Amino acid sequence: MPIRFSRLVILSLILLFSNATYAQSSDAVIAQKVQALLQKMTLEEKIGQMNQYNGFWQVTGPVPEKGNAKQKYDHLRAGLVGSVLNVKGVADVRKLQEIVVKESRLGIPLIFGLDVIHGHKTLGPIPLAEVASWDLPVIQKSAANAAKEAAAVGINWTFAPMVDITRDARWGRVMEGAGEDPYLGSLVGAARIRGFQGDDLSLPTTIAACAKHFAAYGFAEAGKEYNTVDMSMSTLYNIIFPPFKAAINADVSTVMNSFNTLNGIPATGNVWLQRNILKGDWGFKGFVISDWGSMQEMIAHGYSSDLKEAALQSITAGSDMDMESSAYVGHLKNLVDEGKVPVALIDDAAARILTIKYKLGLFDDPYRYCDTQREKETVYSPALAADALDMAKRSIVLLKNDSAGKKAPLLPLRKEQKNIVVIGALAAEKTSPLGSWRVGSDDGTAISVLEGLTKYKIAHKYSKGTDVTVGKVDFIHEVNINQKDSSGFAAAVAQAKGAEVVIMVLGEHGFMSGEGRSRSEIGLPGLQQQLLEAVYKVNKNIVLVLMNGRPLTIPWAAEKIPAIVEAWQLGTQSGNAIAEVLTGAYNPSGKLPMSFPRAVGQLPLYYNHFFTGRGGEKSEVFWAHYSDVKNSPQYAFGFGLSYTKFAYSNLSIDSSDNKNIKVKVTVENTGDRAGEEVVQLYIQDRFAKIVRPVKELKGFKKINLEPRKSQTVEFTLTDAELGYYDNDGNYFVESGVFGVQVGGSSDAGLKGSFNVVR
Repeated sequence: MPIRFSRLVILSLILLFSNATYAQSSDAVIAQKVQALLQKMTLEEKIGQMNQYNGFWQVTGPVPEKGNAKQKYDHLRAGLVGSVLNVKGVADVRKLQEIVVKESRLGIPLIFGLDVIHGHKTLGPIPLAEVASWDLPVIQKSAANAAKEAAAVGINWTFAPMVDITRDARWGRVMEGAGEDPYLGSLVGAARIRGFQGDDLSLPTTIAACAKHFAAYGFAEAGKEYNTVDMSMSTLYNIIFPPFKAAINADVSTVMNSFNTLNGIPATGNVWLQRNILKGDWGFKGFVISDWGSMQEMIAHGYSSDLKEAALQSITAGSDMDMESSAYVGHLKNLVDEGKVPVALIDDAAARILTIKYKLGLFDDPYRYCDTQREKETVYSPALAADALDMAKRSIVLLKNDSAGKKAPLLPLRKEQKNIVVIGALAAEKTSPLGSWRVGSDDGTAISVLEGLTKYKIAHKYSKGTDVTVGKVDFIHEVNINQKDSSGFAAAVAQAKGAEVVIMVLGEHGFMSGEGRSRSEIGLPGLQQQLLEAVYKVNKNIVLVLMNGRPLTIPWAAEKIPAIVEAWQLGTQSGNAIAEVLTGAYNPSGKLPMSFPRAVGQLPLYYNHFFTGRGGEKSEVFWAHYSDVKNSPQYAFGFGLSYTKFAYSNLSIDSSDNKNIKVKVTVENTGDRAGEEVVQLYIQDRFAKIVRPVKELKGFKKINLEPRKSQTVEFTLTDAELGYYDNDGNYFVESGVFGVQVGGSSDAGLKGSFNVVR
């Protein structure tokens, strides 16, 4: 045995060393090729690599003859375009690639970018919903599937994942991120990057990822899109930066900067963010792309006097590629000729871009992503649909499940229940469940709730009740919410009167969240609250299924409605996933990645807040509170129920090794059906040089337990979990007392403490 073990160890070390050596060798070879190519390139061609255009004409149609499209076409042929976005489909991608490869002087291939956010054609849940699964391997697989399908239609670069932390549900882009917690957000961002990029970026089933938006975009004031950001350095280092640093550690290929200002400077022109932190302290080797038109928008910010100055400020700050401002292609050469921009900055940016192209294998085969057979076999494949269903089921959160005066909880639905009524326009929707940020998908491809119930043999009657929206709903235009038409109320109420169970599917249309879709009020939009109350008057046996892209304020429903299911916008397999949870075919295990407020006035709301000098409840008015609503959220971060119950016991803490503190807890399934539980560990540094939050998530594990079975779950706390950053960005761990909480959500669990000595 010792001999075999030794040989195995030696063989493993040889393989590990060989792989590391190969990776280093490969990087060195690419670096040599990049430098050799740079020597052949003119200044204009280098700048061209730093220029990205949106798809600007029907590629398979006639060539543009005049105007802006004609200029961009000429730039393609002249090698003055490094990337194109929003061109998809093998035919169009190949056509554009052929132009630059065959007609430009050096034939440098394009990178084709697209917002592949939660799938391409086959859509999984919106990202916020996926995070509710707290299941990193499945989230990684979801990203890998998205990459596989996108790559099959010619895409080799996605502008995802969004790793912005946010605490304000008014902001529409909460749907695109991982919620309010930097620890969870860091792990999810890294998982998505690994999914998109795989182990080998040159494979035609992987695509380059992009961590965005650097930095602090999720902290826009008042939750308003594109708004100003102003925050402390402590928040920046401890809340905002960690997911980006995790993305760099996961070898993300690109980073996108943000629209907002930070400390009065637009991120696109922010030297400290991009040169000092990202490329300096963190050693990021990929390239930075501006967000859409953000270079030009620095003029509107009052930071740049014109587009030429914006180009100067952007390249100086470290923005490598210009998305749709034409700042670089229009002005960089003149700035170099005038001695204002060193050629070395141009060489560095172009080299970073060319390196990613080499890693994608585009120089070996510019058409490696242009396989029509692979496109046909991959898009909407049954395997992708099956995985999308699995992801969707795991994303659903059971918020409430009372009995409504009966012996058993309302859910799951029982086979003997025959008279079931479904109410709500969203129950019949086949487009809204696809959610926002679905630029590659096809309308009408989602399984509706009605279709899902039918598939799982749940007999039901349906009444719309009221429309959520009025008129056209699309990605570009504002959503017009129905505020007037209640003509369907009477029919819905009449059907609900004699029903055993009423399933009400309410919430937001898929295009009511996402970029540019901030809301000042985040209750049920339109007339849905009135509809809910009208039905409740005649039948209290209501299961409320929420379909939404952000946390909603539902205080009335939380008090009155016996069963509430947070179903988000779950993508292509939405109706099937919801039906499996409602019927009990799948036992829900999701946990909230964002706190649900009681009222919009609580926002921003987050579990890892600081203590205040007057935080404790007092009999008089002089303490930190609202006079009209509780301080606590309606539903806490990390909260989620199951059709079974879990009990926690035997918390033990071993701090004998102060560098590896062991925390153990026993979790028992005390119910009568198998279920999954997300065991969450929180710590609190009780006394520090810079005050620390009341609690911070520092570990979680998802376990599956059969009825009446238990499992001991162990966590290890190291300096990586115990430390924090000071206001200068220095990381350290202090001696002192730390509190521990282990349980099923941020607001419940067993508590203990330990000492750290440093």
